[in-house]
Amino acid sequence: MAPSLTEVTIHQSTGISIDSPTLQRKPEAPKLPKIGPAYPFYLPYFDTAEKFPAWEDFEHTDPGLRADPAKPHLLAKDVQRKDLCPYIGTELKNVQLSQLSKEGLDEVALFVAERKMVIFRDQDFKDIGPDRQIEIVRYFGPLHRHLTSANVKGYPEFNIVYRDAEDDYLLRFLGGNSTSFTTWHSDISYERQPPGTTLLFMLEPPAMGSDTIFASQVEAYNRLSPEFKKRLEGLKALHSSIFDAKKSAKMGRPVRREPIETEHPVVRQHPVTGEKALFINPIFTNRIVGFKAEESEYLLKFLFDHMTKGADFQVRATYEPGTVVVWDNRVVLHSGTTDSLTSERRHAVRLASQAEAPIPA
Repeated sequence: MAPSLTEVTIHQSTGISIDSPTLQRKPEAPKLPKIGPAYPFYLPYFDTAEKFPAWEDFEHTDPGLRADPAKPHLLAKDVQRKDLCPYIGTELKNVQLSQLSKEGLDEVALFVAERKMVIFRDQDFKDIGPDRQIEIVRYFGPLHRHLTSANVKGYPEFNIVYRDAEDDYLLRFLGGNSTSFTTWHSDISYERQPPGTTLLFMLEPPAMGSDTIFASQVEAYNRLSPEFKKRLEGLKALHSSIFDAKKSAKMGRPVRREPIETEHPVVRQHPVTGEKALFINPIFTNRIVGFKAEESEYLLKFLFDHMTKGADFQVRATYEPGTVVVWDNRVVLHSGTTDSLTSERRHAVRLASQAEAPIPA
């Protein structure tokens, strides 16, 4: 006999009490309000009407040339230092970038050139304001303004790196038809004077993942045979911003300057350390100058594989609140990783100081 409207039965498989004929459900928990970005000032800004003039060449003197090799201002007694790999990467604690003197910043330039990438923990950098942030990084050289990337209204020097559950510009830019979104490159290598000392400060890191991988191109060069090195030295490669410009325009994003193509030496020499490094990358380098198409493709494929798969000269920079990562863009490749949960926000800002035109080895 079917139960009456007042009879109660127990569902055998779940043990849930039901009043037939309708299921008595618990009231839904109230939806929590969506929490917005902690640093809304640095949200991505795109203005398709924004235009920049072409870059003019300038004389560059690297601050690392002035630095005390002992680095007494940067590496004081209470500073905690942890080297991550013999060839690249150091983590520092108990030193504030925002409080360093000019002598200390000179030592930062030298130390970053030597270690290729340095992670500064527990920094107040994200909270000192945009003008002071720009002032500090500009000490290393004129600040780059990006051809296509998101910036901050009124502050075109900032390059905003942002993703959350609703906005993932990077993945849309790269396209979805790929098994991996690893994108090894050195930043904006197509410029006549690409960046040297480059700084990224984290505003909101995800709980885990979304690290940045760095690879030493000094060590990548050192691993090659003497005869192969001889063949590379003197070669030039073409670096291009045309793909970036076309893709940005197709997405309705800005193209702030005319795209350019620039020839750079395949092997460059650092002006401070004197080290030689490979200077090509899979994103912006199109071909070897003077080679036929098949020859160029064959050589670049070998070099790209060698440069990006050498796990024994690579490190991962992990992010915490207050982390600042500084690298020397002349002698490293890097790639972001997209392994954090897509529901989490990753919000960071990059400031890149331009350096000298690459010096042939």
